[in-house]
Amino acid sequence: MKMKKVGIIANVEKEKIIPYTGSLKKWLEGKGVRVFLEEEIAAKMGLPAGFRRDDPVMKFDLIAVIGGDGTMLRAARLVAYHNIPIVGINMGTFGYLTEVNLNESRQAFELILKGDYVTEKRMMLDVSIFRGEDLIGSGIVLNDVVINRGNLSRIVELETAIDQQYLTTYKADGLIISTPTGSTAYSLSAGGPIVFPGKELIIVNPICPHTLTNRPIVIPEDANVQMTLRTKGAGATATLDGQESYRICPGDVMHVKKSKHVTKLVLSPHRSYGEILRSKLGWGGLHSGAKKRKNAS
Repeated sequence: MKMKKVGIIANVEKEKIIPYTGSLKKWLEGKGVRVFLEEEIAAKMGLPAGFRRDDPVMKFDLIAVIGGDGTMLRAARLVAYHNIPIVGINMGTFGYLTEVNLNESRQAFELILKGDYVTEKRMMLDVSIFRGEDLIGSGIVLNDVVINRGNLSRIVELETAIDQQYLTTYKADGLIISTPTGSTAYSLSAGGPIVFPGKELIIVNPICPHTLTNRPIVIPEDANVQMTLRTKGAGATATLDGQESYRICPGDVMHVKKSKHVTKLVLSPHRSYGEILRSKLGWGGLHSGAKKRKNAS
């Protein structure tokens, strides 16, 4: 499919974001592509008002994100309801989500504009928070939802059920509910497993649990996770993809389940997910024997 309309979302806090965005916009327009900027970067560049989440102009063929993984998470939540593929361009080294480096972007776009690209559907989670029968917060996440104690010194107690069947009451610094994409984010720092992002599973991972037998658990994609805050006193904080926070009180209930929406991520033509893991985690390259086996196959 020929790309006709491309939206650009950029991290306006990045140094040189204006010339980089302007250069990409001009290059794409030179290829006959109509380019639209999100309102923040449009304002930063002194251009007419850009698009917002609820704009009908959101019918793009592609969204290009210039920034880092944090900008990608914001973009994923922004366009989740529109089923638009996203390509991430990192201004530093490539990330887990922003797989294309800035100096590779022209080569990548040459392929993308010709339709020579692959997308991978990344599972997302729906989050709902109730206080009694009142919905006090909701959202969609690509990485994770985290419940933590905030600035309090005491642990949080979270009564946790899977599909309305009681699992355990976690007594910990907090709890992370993660997608496979988010398995390399906060969950990894808290000792969780790495799950290849093309899979559809849910990771439940306690943060510094008081009981050492409380370990990370991987549950089916169709499971409904329900957590009730049993901590007395000041409550806790629920954070969605590290970008949207809600204060929760004792007795509040959070439901987390697989979303019907997905993030369609354009994969880098230059590297595999295994290469990204080796680079980001410092695992090193293939040894000579592995290279021989790879070449032989």
